[in-house]
Amino acid sequence: MSIPASADVVVVGAGFAGLTAARELVRLGHDVAVLEGRDRVGGRSLTTMIAGASVDLGGTFVGPTQDAVLKLAAELDCRTVPTYSRGKNLIRWHHKVRSYRSTIPRLSVIELLDVSRIQWRFERLSRQVQVSEPWNGPAARRLDQQSVEQWLRSIHASASTRNLMAIMARVTWGAEPDAVSMLHATRYVKAAGGLGRMLDVKGGAQQDRFPGGTQQIALRMADELGERVVLGAAVLRIERRPDGTVVVGCAAGQVSARAVIVTTAPQHRADIEFDPPLPKPYVDLAQHWPQGSLSKAYAAYDRPFWRAGGYSGEALSDEGPVFITFDVSPADEGPGILLGFTDARSFDPLPAHQRRAQVLSGFAALFGDAALHPIDYVDHRWGADQFAPGGPTAAVPPKAWSNYGTGLRKPVDAIHWAGTETADVWTGFFDGAVRSGQRAAAEVAELLTS
Repeated sequence: MSIPASADVVVVGAGFAGLTAARELVRLGHDVAVLEGRDRVGGRSLTTMIAGASVDLGGTFVGPTQDAVLKLAAELDCRTVPTYSRGKNLIRWHHKVRSYRSTIPRLSVIELLDVSRIQWRFERLSRQVQVSEPWNGPAARRLDQQSVEQWLRSIHASASTRNLMAIMARVTWGAEPDAVSMLHATRYVKAAGGLGRMLDVKGGAQQDRFPGGTQQIALRMADELGERVVLGAAVLRIERRPDGTVVVGCAAGQVSARAVIVTTAPQHRADIEFDPPLPKPYVDLAQHWPQGSLSKAYAAYDRPFWRAGGYSGEALSDEGPVFITFDVSPADEGPGILLGFTDARSFDPLPAHQRRAQVLSGFAALFGDAALHPIDYVDHRWGADQFAPGGPTAAVPPKAWSNYGTGLRKPVDAIHWAGTETADVWTGFFDGAVRSGQRAAAEVAELLTS
């Protein structure tokens, strides 16, 4: 596919945000070119096969109130199935494995009371945060001055509560609690509808999954768009011209357009040269809005043997590299497939055989020695990704919202911004990405018709 010389709009990135924006604009009759640096579409969605079943190396789950992505999936005939959650959950805590039911593990009475206290205080703070402009909320500056870890210690959270919050931080932002702003954490949770909505399986963000994988949604959008999507076209430069138009440059050529929508993660905007340079808050944002770091692993077995013991396949662990697991098996008769989220800091540097051995050891510590003998295995290190390396979403550090938040999504002349980090609802999720693409498309459509 060749790069067109001109278009009404150039969309940078063929993930859920970019493809949604392009789809909306094409529906309105505009000429659109989508430029993607990878050799595939999907962005942070990537589906592969293990033991003959589809699994997601990137984003996996959807749930109630994620209406934008669910509506899109339904339009494209991408069906969902419930995430398996019947039976007992497991937690590996201080070298012991215990079972529990519900979101919060069975701890001592004192520990449970402390978790409930912290959850109540966290939710109360979230109500004080403005989602659209969080730096303007009444508690904004105070919350943005401290990390989640500092806040937990300031209210005397127990060690067990801090450890549970650390697991939440790793799977949510791909970062430790001391690296994430408390303002960002409370805003993020509010955008998801609360801690329960964000963390739960039944009734929460992990309630359902796509048996054909999430990347099929992107692939079907790209099929609709046809030759408008150009792969292997990493955008290197965006020039704003005096007449209000833009020129978007790649190694293979350049496209003149009336507007551009940039959907890359905030940190990776720095990979593009802007001429003239962007205003200072936008430059600073790219330097101080880092991606988290998270990796995933799957092991497949002849059957989901843990179900026979009455276990759901959901587990938590305070020991690495696997710290949370889910059962994503296609059926009771098999294959049985365990998904494990891993701590990228210790996991990613290892050679492939050691990564496999550590994951299987972690699964075995939870589900027994049968987990040591899979029929198939695969993992993916997002930190090693050539384009937009990192985790599921931005791990925004203290003071970043207050100092650089204004550069997140406000257009700069004909340059508009999308991507899940720019969403006000379900930030960091596929639903947020779709909503951001719809918002950016509406902004550009108004610009083109004014």
